[in-house]
Amino acid sequence: MLTKYGLDTAIPILIIAIAVIIVGFFVSNVPFRIVLIVIGAAVFLFTMNFFRDPDRSTPEVTGGVISPADGKVVAIGEVEEQEYLGGKAMQVCIFMSPLDVHVNRWPVTGRVEHYRYVEGRYVMAFEDKASDLNERTHLGVNTGDFKILFKQIAGFVARRIVCPVQVGDTAVAGERFGMIKFGSRVDVLMPLNAEVQVSMDQRVVAGETVLAVVPH
Repeated sequence: MLTKYGLDTAIPILIIAIAVIIVGFFVSNVPFRIVLIVIGAAVFLFTMNFFRDPDRSTPEVTGGVISPADGKVVAIGEVEEQEYLGGKAMQVCIFMSPLDVHVNRWPVTGRVEHYRYVEGRYVMAFEDKASDLNERTHLGVNTGDFKILFKQIAGFVARRIVCPVQVGDTAVAGERFGMIKFGSRVDVLMPLNAEVQVSMDQRVVAGETVLAVVPH
């Protein structure tokens, strides 16, 4: 299944890829025919893979913060966060390669209290400075017991963040809320006492992997 957040991009690319394949079959020059068919097929398969949107089963964990993205954990540690949490926070950063599922899911259930879009640059998403320099959205959610802030950060290849969210919206852990197109990163900032359940370089799955548990 293709994600609804990427149909405006995926469908035109798929149509072009199919057209290239069809044209390839009518080319008399065999080497050129093979090149066209291979290129068209490669683009078609990459697009179908990138915009895929598999179903997920979200665990119910008291105080749990679920991964909002597929990818690899590239940073874990204490940071200063004054925008929404108002002090020191525990941060987990997830790098999403172009081969990962790029649909994002809510990490907790609660009310959206904060939303900010920041225009920026496109440095490599796995670099620490990407959190401060790149195009990004900041989303703050209050669960009633604690708050979290997480950021959709565009990467070197990514050029569009899809986040149809407004302050006042209800977040439901594991439910889809947007995506980042073509390589990106998601930072999750939690209360400092959050007990991190993942390790560096670990692969995580959106809507399924528990990143941390916040004690009551």
